[in-house]
Amino acid sequence: MSKGYVVARAEVTDPEKWAEYVARSKLALDKYGGKPIARGGRSRLVEGEGRPRNVILEFPSYEDALGYAASPEYAAAKALREGAGTIDIVVVEGV
Repeated sequence: MSKGYVVARAEVTDPEKWAEYVARSKLALDKYGGKPIARGGRSRLVEGEGRPRNVILEFPSYEDALGYAASPEYAAAKALREGAGTIDIVVVEGV
């Protein structure tokens, strides 16, 4: 079974609200067996459009990654993020 990944590119405009979102999203992360691979460290745009904060979360399976993104736990966290920035998120199946 292939692993699943959640890849997010974000621009944070309200760090306090964003921190609440991150803390709350850990409930969903733990429930679906996710672990951070990259979370906002150094990055350099080398092609195309980018955002300053980049996150990669690894899950045991693609289905777990989808479950995380669609979970009520994540929805509650997402509500806390409202107005705190801009984000693009994609769920990707590993090889």
